[in-house]
Amino acid sequence: MRVNQDNTTLFIPLELKRKNGRPRIVASTAEPQFQSRTQDPHILKALGRAWSWRRKLESGEAATIYDIAKAENVTDRFVSRMMRLAYLPPDVLQKLVIWHEPCAASIKKLMELADLPWGEYQNF
Repeated sequence: MRVNQDNTTLFIPLELKRKNGRPRIVASTAEPQFQSRTQDPHILKALGRAWSWRRKLESGEAATIYDIAKAENVTDRFVSRMMRLAYLPPDVLQKLVIWHEPCAASIKKLMELADLPWGEYQNF
């Protein structure tokens, strides 16, 4: 900290990190366990949409994937790919949604994992 007659300059060490292409300022002296754990908002949104679409199909509100795609103004192929996220194992969903554990996998990788049997998720 430098003090002059006219002003005071305070130096705080910060790091600029990128997450999802957006810059984020992080205190460089903070311990990793004390930094807030936040989940990627794109993953949370994708999970929410998948579960919403699954509920619509199960309740009969929408008859087909095409109906959902038409209502959401997306392609039916997109809906069918994203719907896979609604079938992730409960322990994976708990890590992502409740405990906000950072996910190193992309949405595309999560969709691939959804195709595996639940017992093969040990290393997620």
